[in-house]
Amino acid sequence: MSLQYVKGIGPIRAAALKAAGIDSIQKLLYYFPRDYLDRSRITKIKDLPKFVEAGNEVTVIGSVFRVELKRTRQGKKIFFLTLKDNTGYLTCVFFAGWEWLRKTFSSGEVLAVSSVPEFDRLNRVQFIHPEFDRLKVKDEEDDTDWSMLLHTGSIVPKYRSSEELRNVGLDNRGFRRIIKNAVLHHLKEVTEHLPDEMLLKNELIGVQDAIAKIHFPKSYEERDMALRRLKFDELFYFQLLLAYRRRELKGELQGIQFEVKSTLARQLLKSLPFELTKAQRKVIREITDDMQSASPMNRLLQGDVGSGKTIVALFAMLVAVENGFQCALMAPTEILAEQHYSTLKNFLGELPVNIRLLVGGQRKKLHEDIVQDIHRGSAHIVVGTHALLQEHIEFANLGIIVIDEQHRFGVAQRSLLREKGRTNPDVLVMTATPIPRTLALTVYGDLDISIIDELPKDRKPIRTAVRSGRDKEKVFTFLRKEIHHGRQAYIVYPLIEESEKVELKAAVAEFKRLGENYFPDLRLGLLHGRLTSEEKETLMTQFKTRQLDILVTTTVIEVGIDIPNATIMIVENAERFGLSQLHQLRGRVGRSAEQSYCILLTDDLALKKKTQLASDRAEAHREIAAAKKRLATMERTTDGFAIAEVDLELRGPGDYFGTRQSGLPEFKLVDIVHDTALLSLARREAFELVHDDPQLRLPQHQHIRKYFELLFKNFLSYIRVG
Repeated sequence: MSLQYVKGIGPIRAAALKAAGIDSIQKLLYYFPRDYLDRSRITKIKDLPKFVEAGNEVTVIGSVFRVELKRTRQGKKIFFLTLKDNTGYLTCVFFAGWEWLRKTFSSGEVLAVSSVPEFDRLNRVQFIHPEFDRLKVKDEEDDTDWSMLLHTGSIVPKYRSSEELRNVGLDNRGFRRIIKNAVLHHLKEVTEHLPDEMLLKNELIGVQDAIAKIHFPKSYEERDMALRRLKFDELFYFQLLLAYRRRELKGELQGIQFEVKSTLARQLLKSLPFELTKAQRKVIREITDDMQSASPMNRLLQGDVGSGKTIVALFAMLVAVENGFQCALMAPTEILAEQHYSTLKNFLGELPVNIRLLVGGQRKKLHEDIVQDIHRGSAHIVVGTHALLQEHIEFANLGIIVIDEQHRFGVAQRSLLREKGRTNPDVLVMTATPIPRTLALTVYGDLDISIIDELPKDRKPIRTAVRSGRDKEKVFTFLRKEIHHGRQAYIVYPLIEESEKVELKAAVAEFKRLGENYFPDLRLGLLHGRLTSEEKETLMTQFKTRQLDILVTTTVIEVGIDIPNATIMIVENAERFGLSQLHQLRGRVGRSAEQSYCILLTDDLALKKKTQLASDRAEAHREIAAAKKRLATMERTTDGFAIAEVDLELRGPGDYFGTRQSGLPEFKLVDIVHDTALLSLARREAFELVHDDPQLRLPQHQHIRKYFELLFKNFLSYIRVG
């Protein structure tokens, strides 16, 4: 049945819902609440003063008593909304959005408002930019039993909406009405897809029961039961996808059985000016064991910044070259690809290995020469970016693929590159972003995992300090002193050019100011992502050969840049960077035996202003607290895995990598930080199911098969269900 025929929807709302991605009753039922309004613990206005010091968000329900628009002496407009309940009056203050707000409220309507209470100058409690939920318009006819929703002890769902949806009446209240109707009249059409045995074994409620209770729970215990079942579904089907991927790679595909005794690898080992760490040697053994196997290697190599992953990958590539195969190393940016090319070339020295670099924007003649070299098989190692995925790039005999910073690519891209091989090439995925085990099982559950968990012996821990912008003069004095001792420095800014919306330091403007006001006698270079490939390469060469003292840059240097003489990293507006990103930036120094320093400069005034202007004060407070925790963590430790755990806790898994995995499902409910036990259960069930009934042919598994195919139809081209 069409969505428009659900009671309360109609053709206009159906069109708005479709534009928002809700085009079926199933999707409407799976449009889960973003939060709940607990009307069993509503605060009376007279009791608000006791909550001010605690700084917690509270909820008040009251009717609109008065709305006013006032001007300050400076001419700014401020909107005041006064609510009343049977104990007193509360003023809500809005510094923005007054044009919309003054048309929004009508006298007598009932609102629920939530915010952190504060005292005004007259010691009266006020709310600043509260979230509000319209409960009832005075004298409105309503066929929904609102007395049940507002009754003591009730828990009311809150839904995400948009301006387009609100324009057709689908705000929180509108969503509750149509979803209530969908649950009452259409929930019976949802088919249970998990067998009774699995539900009983894992103490899960039925899917219809779970959907009803997640939308309209009578208690938090009911909501938690519903969440547990629906989270299990998300985890189970994703782990089923990984189980099939792993089965295909390990069981069905014929890989290359390499002879791993390599003269080239032994020659490389003898030529190195340093000793490999125990961790590097262990990981090389794990990789060569895979390369000897009849199944294709599919391994994730984790190692903190500066741990020596590239040299490990080179040993694997030399094994492939000596066996007559080609190697591809794919990096997410041209700067990183060029860095890898330069590093590998230096390591290889006089060894008879032809290494080529393929990136976008190369001269046509050079590009054609490289492509022909790859096609003939005379290019032994090809380093490149996404350019390697182009249709006209054909390898003669691709044996191993190395993908650096895999989180910047998608699963589908990994598969595309694999298809460049005539046989099934081995795949080694590298990342300097430490991944907590739970997230690794979720995102990379189809890969074997190797970890380089120690740094070279001569490395000193990087000294990290958080400093206010007021200390900038002292910081720059320290920087100048280090440069006079022969060192080099990075100064990182969060933007390329000035932005009116975001008042952050901009690299272009600051580069000019630094050169004119602070370091007129030093040699500065400016590096950012908008430069051409040749310009970037020229700048990096100048910096590496010490023709520049300071490299002013954006986060384009976040990964892969290796300049041992650069020992100082200064990050401006450090409070605006993610924890993983700060750790990656810090990893650009500390790459020699010299003492290195990372100084994180914060803009305290910007933080204060952010709080004052925020439409959601509670959210602003949370963001500032998270920023302070990120910076404190950077000061406290250089352990990438410890940092990763904090980062995952602060940001959640959805944005853990900064960019989402292309093609991976977006979990609506799962919280990887706290749902580890459920993840283990779901993973066990999924992998056992694929082992016991690989084609899902048993009668009790038919609904699992249908649901799996519905969820992952885009993956079925290379994930075979049977």
